[in-house]
Amino acid sequence: MEYAEFVDHVRADGVLLADTADGNIDADVPSCPDWQVRDLVAHVAQVYEHKIECTRLGRVPDPWPPEWAQANEPVPWFRDAHARLLEMFEHNDATSPSATWWPADQTVGFWARRMAQETAVHRVDAELARRAPTPVDAALATDGVDEVLHLMLAGDWSDDTDDAMTGQRIAIDTGGRTWQVVLDREAVTVTDGDGQGNARVSGAPSDVLLWMWGRATESDVEVSGDPEAPRLMRLRLLKATQ
Repeated sequence: MEYAEFVDHVRADGVLLADTADGNIDADVPSCPDWQVRDLVAHVAQVYEHKIECTRLGRVPDPWPPEWAQANEPVPWFRDAHARLLEMFEHNDATSPSATWWPADQTVGFWARRMAQETAVHRVDAELARRAPTPVDAALATDGVDEVLHLMLAGDWSDDTDDAMTGQRIAIDTGGRTWQVVLDREAVTVTDGDGQGNARVSGAPSDVLLWMWGRATESDVEVSGDPEAPRLMRLRLLKATQ
């Protein structure tokens, strides 16, 4: 997906999130235990403030977080932070420098992608507190699956080993793309493309993405093969996406 597309999704899902939260601020969020909608909205507003500062300063802001006068009115604060985040994206482009947590990509483009995904998933959270959620855009959700697998799940897990992970292979198939995940005791490897595996998880892009983020269950996706392999992967995903 292109930079402008990510920004458009931040804009559209942010408006939906705020509109859904407005008037429902004290409702519990079933997908985020111990959170009410006010906590959800304040969380996303704070995330937006952080990305604005990462770009303005050219470094990670420290100390963080500060106190905000708007925090007692989370929906107006969210709308204001959302507008300023969009201004930041509009005044920059995908190659503009910004401090990020991904060493290989220190650009505003990284945040455009990350905030599009952040806003979409939390928009679903807000809707779950009020009504059945609308699906995440298929192209955005497919990109979100790629982001979760490559940027959050894959890599060195030697500081949190799992003896149950012994080389299980899981194919993730959605949106016309397939990824192969290999679970080892100290690492997770993700490659693009199909391959022989212990299990396969497939479904509509939104369903697969939300399953990965713990906003959907296995009944919302199609699981074939050994059900233990996707269960182990989900346990890793829960830690990776906390």
